[in-house]
Amino acid sequence: MTGVQNKVLRVLCLHGYRQTGTSFREKTGAFRKLLKKSVEFVFMTSPLVVPPLEGSENGDGGSGWWFSRPDDYFRAQDESDCVKGYEESLAAVEMQFQENGPFDGILGFSQGAAMLGLICGLQQQGKLSYSFKFAIFVSAFKSRSIPHQDLYKEKITIPTLHVFGETDQVIQKPMSEEILEYFHDPQVLMHPGGHFIPATGAQKSAYLKFLENMCEICNGEHS
Repeated sequence: MTGVQNKVLRVLCLHGYRQTGTSFREKTGAFRKLLKKSVEFVFMTSPLVVPPLEGSENGDGGSGWWFSRPDDYFRAQDESDCVKGYEESLAAVEMQFQENGPFDGILGFSQGAAMLGLICGLQQQGKLSYSFKFAIFVSAFKSRSIPHQDLYKEKITIPTLHVFGETDQVIQKPMSEEILEYFHDPQVLMHPGGHFIPATGAQKSAYLKFLENMCEICNGEHS
């Protein structure tokens, strides 16, 4: 591993529904600190503005990656023909790679992780103008939107790490387990908590082991 450990991986981060790049970054402080010697995290905000919740004090609903209903609403369980804003979000991710890339990998949380699954499907099918070597999913789920189903037809072959909580009440464990079948040899990190990125010593070794392997892959391709 001599020399490999010196490479800092660049990872683009896709936030959850009703978050922004800024709010997601703030919520991942402990996680970033845990991996600061290994990873440079770059946070982006999706272009879709989510309507604020009724009674919201600041009138800010955050952002999302696509809507499952025409009235700018998203629910992970919705099976619908609606993917409003999806193409716009895809273009925004492509722009990040053009302006701030390259990135070695992508991390997605919640709806951002579902979006990442779709992006992985596009890369697997040779439909992206950019590329990345690995993906980290946190509280992920398979999109139920009908236009997205073609992107699950080929198994994803890039290395992936899937993190989810036993007691997640937002994206329940079976939803995160369901998406595993669409990946070749997915690495799984299950934690006892809920809807967040775990960042204790119990998870650190799993993160570092995965990232060390990604360093070797990325270094090998750059040499």
